[in-house]
Amino acid sequence: MSPKKRTSVLPYARVTAMALVALLLVVAGVWASWGNAQHVLLSKGREHGTMTVTGCGDVVCTGRFAPGGTGESRTDMTITRSVAVEKGGRYDVVVKPGTKEAVRTGWAGGLHAWLPLAGALVLAALIIGGGLRWTRVAWASGAVGGALLVASFLAL
Repeated sequence: MSPKKRTSVLPYARVTAMALVALLLVVAGVWASWGNAQHVLLSKGREHGTMTVTGCGDVVCTGRFAPGGTGESRTDMTITRSVAVEKGGRYDVVVKPGTKEAVRTGWAGGLHAWLPLAGALVLAALIIGGGLRWTRVAWASGAVGGALLVASFLAL
């Protein structure tokens, strides 16, 4: 008779923990991105127009909004300050419903909205490759995140 083989639970716990951390990173990236991305992707029925930035603070820039169709021009619109928004610039935007906040539209706005997800994919690639040792999945995750980062940089 052969002695019973004992299997350790530790390898399974390590894989489960690393998978949960990687999943948490990706879910957090989607969650952080969706706040602006939903207005860019699902913009039908929302107010579209052009915003001319007149001034910038530390966090937001303010400016004049000229609607694309029927609607009122406004001078108190805000847009999140980033490297892509500068004083004097004109940007195609969509207005978040019920607010005075605008979000860039088009390819530049869409890619900029998904930047948190891109960073999360790059970070998750490290966890997937190092913790789970799934190298192909890690390379794919890192490549998609990196491509999204580079595309956003080029579009802005």
